[in-house]
Formats: sequence, structure tokens, C-alpha cells
Amino acid sequence: MSAGIGESGQSPLTGSLEDYLETILELVQANHFARVRDIAKARNVKAGSVSPALRRLAELGLVKYVRREYVVLTEQGEEQARRVTARHQLLARFFHEVLGMSPAHAQRDACAMEHSLSNEGMDRLRRFFEYLSACPDSPPAFLEAFHRCSLVHADVPPCAHNCGVSQIRTTPEEKKVMCVGDLEVGKSGKIVQVASQGAIRQRLLDMGLLPDVEVRLERVAPGGGPVWIQVHGAQIALRRTEASAVLVTAE
Repeated sequence: MSAGIGESGQSPLTGSLEDYLETILELVQANHFARVRDIAKARNVKAGSVSPALRRLAELGLVKYVRREYVVLTEQGEEQARRVTARHQLLARFFHEVLGMSPAHAQRDACAMEHSLSNEGMDRLRRFFEYLSACPDSPPAFLEAFHRCSLVHADVPPCAHNCGVSQIRTTPEEKKVMCVGDLEVGKSGKIVQVASQGAIRQRLLDMGLLPDVEVRLERVAPGGGPVWIQVHGAQIALRRTEASAVLVTAE
């Protein structure tokens, strides 16, 4: 029985089994061999937990191993392991180099996403890095400017563009930017920024208040009460402090 990859780019292997293949490949590359105990140590699990995974990988024709002895990747197993490793490396690079995440967090999120990244997603990421490094039209200071922006780092002072300033201003297209609570009741706007940090920012993002999403002001409760907005067809109540952080362009 073989474990191929469908046109969608998804492997029939579970994420856990793919992690084992990736670990075996890393050990072979570092030490020229992989043993059950080394796999267990690398994955921080008991040796008894490794054997069932290796038996399953052997059934799929991806590894060959003798109990408690050396593990060898088959040609197909090495192909699968390299596929997952390549996705991990590219995702980790994107999270760290482009989005500015710490190396540890970049590695963690790459581990979580590498198993579901399609062939198309992999190709698009690859093309993005190719554009940055090879295309003569790629803005030379694109990433540097992004990393210096106050929208990326809370401790960076606002630049001349006032991107991170929560106040009425205009976009380059001369559209007014204001807090969602300052819209006229019944009027809509598109979100340009969630100007908050920590738990408040995460709560707003989890509600689906993302860039370019259209929201409509439904009503504003008197006396400092909540601000009601409609987003994605549902009504959401925001505290005043939350509403003041949601910046929109007035339609």
C-alpha cells in the first residue's frame, strides 16, 4: 500500500505521521542514521509510542525498520518527508522574515500549518519570495519599511503617515478614516485597521473585524452603552473602547 498525494496537494497521512517522517529525515541528515530511541528523544515521547507510528509508516511503504533498531526511509518515504520539510521551512521563513514573528513562534506555527498547505499555496509562497529576490520591479525597501511601521510593532512611534493613530484622517484616496462608532447610523464603512493591542485586539479579530470587511453602524446606546454594528450579516455589540479601536473608511 502506498501513500500518494492527491491533486489538491494533501497527503493521506495524518499530521502526526508526517511529523515522524520529518523527524526521521532530520536525524538521517544529521547523523546518517535514525534509531527508535533517537526518534523518541527528538519528539519528546516514550519509545513505546514510536513503534505504532513506525509500523503504520511501514505498512504505507514509507519506512523500513527492525523493532528497536535502525529506521530507514524508503524512496517514497524520503519524498514525503522532504515535501513536509520544504513546506515547514518556507512557512517558518514567511512568518519570521516577512511577518516579523520570533523564530520560536514562527517554527511553532509552521509546524501547525505545514500539513495542510496545498501545492498551490506552496507555489504561491515560493513565487512571493522569488518576486522579492529576483524581480527588478520589487520595491527594494518593502520589508524594511513594513518592519519599521507602527502597525507592526506597538513600541514604534507613528510615522508621518499616521497609520497607527486613532483619529479622523484621510487615506491616499481622500476617504475619511474614523472610528466605527462615529459613522452615521445606518451607514457603512470598510475596516482599515484595528488600533488596539492584546486581548481587545484578539477579541475583535476573532469576531471577523478584519481589513476590508464592510461593517454598518446599527445603533449607539446612550450613556456610554455599547455600539451595535452589523458584520457578515450578524449584529455585534462592541464596548465603547472596542468601537474606538475599529477604524473604517466612510462609504
